[in-house]
Amino acid sequence: MRIAALDYLGVNVTPKTNWSFLLVRTDDGRSGIGECTLSNQEPLLAAEAARLAANVVGEDAAHRNRIARLIPHAPGGLVAHAVLSAFEQALWDLAGQAAGQPIHAMLGGALRASVPLYANINRGANPRTPEGFAAAATRAVAEGFRAVKLAPFEPLVWEDAADASQRAAYEQGLARIAAVRAAVGREVDIMVDAHWRFSPGGAARLVQDVAPFGLFWLECPVSEANHPAIRRLRSMANDRGMRLAGAETLAGLGAYRALIEAGCYDVLMPDIKYAGGHEEIRRIAALAQTAGVEIAPHNPTGPICHAHSVHLCATIPNLLPLEVQFGETDRFFTLVSGHDLRFAHGAATLADTSGLGSMIDHAGARLTPWQPMPKPWLDPRLG
Repeated sequence: MRIAALDYLGVNVTPKTNWSFLLVRTDDGRSGIGECTLSNQEPLLAAEAARLAANVVGEDAAHRNRIARLIPHAPGGLVAHAVLSAFEQALWDLAGQAAGQPIHAMLGGALRASVPLYANINRGANPRTPEGFAAAATRAVAEGFRAVKLAPFEPLVWEDAADASQRAAYEQGLARIAAVRAAVGREVDIMVDAHWRFSPGGAARLVQDVAPFGLFWLECPVSEANHPAIRRLRSMANDRGMRLAGAETLAGLGAYRALIEAGCYDVLMPDIKYAGGHEEIRRIAALAQTAGVEIAPHNPTGPICHAHSVHLCATIPNLLPLEVQFGETDRFFTLVSGHDLRFAHGAATLADTSGLGSMIDHAGARLTPWQPMPKPWLDPRLG
């Protein structure tokens, strides 16, 4: 089963969102797929996919350990990690097809019959007022989700703190959280993603201000590199009944080892699009388990990342609910065929067909090629 072609496919799905996929075809007619979505980096993803193709076409697709090995310090950074992670995903899809087994069976077997989910309501909230976020949370709960997440503090960035508008952005963020808590009651868990917007001092105040809302976790309050500040914030959050979560853009076991040994987070959020794929995240999860750290993979993008993440999460013992993007676009479901990806009462069912079990509609995808985003979703300084 030799690799015959490797192609990048970028798809525009909303005015603010592109999804990026990697297609791997073999000489026996099979096709495997992975996802490498990385907002506003589509030209670089395409170039990196072409570079990788030049090195792997002709190789045996079964040789994952050699041809899809992530080397975190190699040039290319997160773009290269995303393409290599998608390549590893696609190779697992092909391996499962060849063996006639779903990926979760190839990974040693599922530990659970379904995977619990939480709803990221951030892109589905419109208007972006407290009332808009509350309405999005209410829709998610009505569909069976028992946990929701929002990123309420745009456009705050701590380096701009001298600007009076930043205080208003902070107060608006707190108002959005309060509205969501009032809408869903105390029986639904709430997570808040701070998107690295705070200084250590500002984050300390944030922990105090959100404590009355009874958050399940506070996510990414400060730069991932600031381990001493993260440790202090974790202690503050834990004292107030909250977990601290983060590390969604790191790649490789070594990067997560440093966080685990430093005692930074209660919850690690490796993303199968960036961290190195199935096997690397299973290694990260195993190391985290030895320290009592929980795993909740980052997964707010397209359906292929979601399908791979469900296979992976079925095999992880120290698992918290898996993220899903809720209410952004129905193309999450219509762009793929095969196993039904629709959420079932806040959970994802497991595919029982060979490989990934989900196939992309190539013709439909190519009708809406990726588009440059004149106004990025996140401040470009945040990634």
